[in-house]
Amino acid sequence: MRRPRPGQRAVTGTHTTRLGDPERDTLGKAAAENFPVAPFFLPRAWRTDLMAVYGFARLVDDIGDGDLAPGGADARLLGVAPDRADDRMALLDAFEADLRRVFDGEPRHPLLRRLRPTVRRRALTPEPFLGLIAANRQDQLVSRYETYDDLLAYCELSANPVGRLVLAVTGTSTPERVRRSDEICTALQIVEHLQDVAEDLGRDRIYLPAEDMKRFHVQESDLAATSAGASVRALIAFESGRARDLLREGAPLVGSVHGRLRLLLAGFVAGGAAALDAIAAAEYDVLPGPPRPGKLRRLRQVGATLRGEG
Repeated sequence: MRRPRPGQRAVTGTHTTRLGDPERDTLGKAAAENFPVAPFFLPRAWRTDLMAVYGFARLVDDIGDGDLAPGGADARLLGVAPDRADDRMALLDAFEADLRRVFDGEPRHPLLRRLRPTVRRRALTPEPFLGLIAANRQDQLVSRYETYDDLLAYCELSANPVGRLVLAVTGTSTPERVRRSDEICTALQIVEHLQDVAEDLGRDRIYLPAEDMKRFHVQESDLAATSAGASVRALIAFESGRARDLLREGAPLVGSVHGRLRLLLAGFVAGGAAALDAIAAAEYDVLPGPPRPGKLRRLRQVGATLRGEG
C-alpha cells in the first residue's frame, strides 16, 4: 500500500533487507520517508509515541506490500508457521491478533510491545490501527478502482487513520480538526499514487480511477510506457488538481494549532504541495520515475503554508 504516512511518501517501495533485528530495521526506514516522522523540535514524549505509531504503520505496509525480507523473522515473532511466512493474508491476520493484545494482553512483536505504552498514555482506540490493517487486506483483493469515490473510501482506511493518530498523540483532536486532517491525508495519498504510477503498475495495482482513465482515453498499456503521452499527462494533471484542492481545504488545520505542532503539520501540507509542484514541473510525466521536490522547494513551501499562502 502506498500511504502518505502522513504525508505521503512514506515508502520508497524498494526491498530492504532485515538483518536480524526487525524492530530496528523497520524504525530505521523513518529516515528515508518524504515527511518528518518525529522531528527533533517536538517534545520527547511526542517523538517517542509518534515513532511507536510509525513502527506499526510501516510494518503493516511492509506486510501488505510483500516487502518483508526472506528469513521470516517477523512471521516467527507473530507466530505464523514457516510454510505460511509468505502468505500476506495470514501475516495480516496474525498482526491483527497481536494488535488486539496491545489493548488486552501481551503482544509478541517488539514493535507492538513498543506501541502498548503509547496506547495507554494517549488513550488510543483500536479503530485507526484496524483501518490500516483493513487497507492492506484490501490491497490483496482489489487492484483497480472504478470511481473516485471508491478511491476515497480506500483512503479512508489507508491514509486518514494516520492523521487521526497524530492528533490523538498530541492531544489536539476535535471533530473539525479530524475533518481537515482527513482532507490532508487523502490528498497526500493521492499524491503518492500519482508519483508511483509505474511502481504500482509493477505490483499490478492502479490507483487512478477507471472512470477517469476512460474520460481521458488512457489505457492500462499507456501506463507501462517509459514516458507519458498527452492523454496520460492530462489525466495526471486532472488528479493533481483534485489533490491540490483537498490540500487547500485541509490547510486551515495548520492555523488551528500552535507551537511546534503547527510546524509539524505545516511540514505535512507543504510536503504534499511541493510534490505536486514537482509533478507539474515534470509536465505531469510521472512514468520515468516519481518526481520529487528538492529540499529548498519543500522549505519554501513550509514558509508559505505557515503564512497561510499554501
